[in-house]
Amino acid sequence: MAVKIRLTRKGDKKSPFYRVVVADSASPRDGKFIELLGTYDPLKNPAEIKLDADKVKKWIRNGATPTDTARDLLAQAGLITKTTGKKFKIEE
Repeated sequence: MAVKIRLTRKGDKKSPFYRVVVADSASPRDGKFIELLGTYDPLKNPAEIKLDADKVKKWIRNGATPTDTARDLLAQAGLITKTTGKKFKIEE
């Protein structure tokens, strides 16, 4: 079972709101997930990112790989440092 850290969309039409979740890579975008890690609200100025740092670090250490968008959000929140390509390292 490949586990990913990714976004699920919530909110109304033209009012997106996202949850950052840990989910099996085979499950649908807005389907079943394992654990909720936080939220992302792109409509606020600046965009609001709320994440549980301990949970994120635990899942990354256990082998969960973030999607490109989730990796960018984790980097903006200061939880990881992006390096070349799709690589990253956890901030302590």
